[in-house]
Amino acid sequence: MPLTDYLPAEFLELYEVHNYRHAAEVLATGCPEDFKELVTALSQFRITTADILAKGGNESQIPKRLSSLLRPLSWYETRIRGDLVVTVETHAQGGKETVETRIDDFIDGHKVDFVKNRVAFDLEWNSKDQTFDRDLYAFRAFHEAGVISAAVLLTRSADLNEVFRQLKIMPKYGASTTWMGKLLYRMKAGRNGGCPVLVLGITQKLIEDWPQ
Repeated sequence: MPLTDYLPAEFLELYEVHNYRHAAEVLATGCPEDFKELVTALSQFRITTADILAKGGNESQIPKRLSSLLRPLSWYETRIRGDLVVTVETHAQGGKETVETRIDDFIDGHKVDFVKNRVAFDLEWNSKDQTFDRDLYAFRAFHEAGVISAAVLLTRSADLNEVFRQLKIMPKYGASTTWMGKLLYRMKAGRNGGCPVLVLGITQKLIEDWPQ
């Protein structure tokens, strides 16, 4: 089915969208209220050229703008930890023998910046691109532990490169930082495991003071 069955047409005009493991379908049908809330917040999200020019990488004004939309709606940073207990049953002549082994910290403190009920969300604006591996592994751990149904990951679209060139700051947003080109090949390689992930890219249309 087309993405317009699960996302508003206006939203699809604002963001570059890639749907992995039917994430949009899972979110829209399995977590409809929380997904609608997230989509509404992201539809309101805007940045400025001043935000783009400011120093600070992933601690810049841009993540703060997003946080101001989501934290009041109870989207909170969430961390999971877990041990694994393995029971081995051996059936032999004379009866059954059971041995139990415990693996501490099998799930070792994976963190996601925004989680509400069964939906995870994260933004990577301008970190080192290896940060994507951490995010996808965290989504995978949350999903395999049965904590979330799906995740949404927001980053920069290649559409913003023209903005960076015109502002003469292209070196600040280099090829080895978090942008769509560094994320998609990781998604195609399945680094999210079985976790459905909706990938979103910030485009020029989200810049308030940029001529459209």
